[in-house]
Amino acid sequence: MLGAGARGDVAEAPHPAHDLLADALRPIDPPEKLGTRVEETLSKVTEAAATELSDWADELSESELASLRDPRNWVRPVAAVAAGGIAGTALVVLEMRRRRRTPGGLRGMADDLRSLLD
Repeated sequence: MLGAGARGDVAEAPHPAHDLLADALRPIDPPEKLGTRVEETLSKVTEAAATELSDWADELSESELASLRDPRNWVRPVAAVAAGGIAGTALVVLEMRRRRRTPGGLRGMADDLRSLLD
């Protein structure tokens, strides 16, 4: 049977798994340009979806317009609208989050101008 002193020594020694977990679960900061890259990608997706929808509408003949009554022919426009809508919504959410973080008033305007000039 272990004495009280032996138990105290074991309890005080750090466990190697604790250090490994602390290192593995340490928060990391995302790259500085991640937000810009995400916004650019979402903008490109939105533009591509709008272009696809526009091109598709320009290609339609009178008979194809009549065939749109069949839901099986809706795949291309629905996919373009969905992709554009999701990307556009994500852009709006990102902009709302950014505005919530920046201070309002003259200081916020000055910060916005500085970020545009950089």
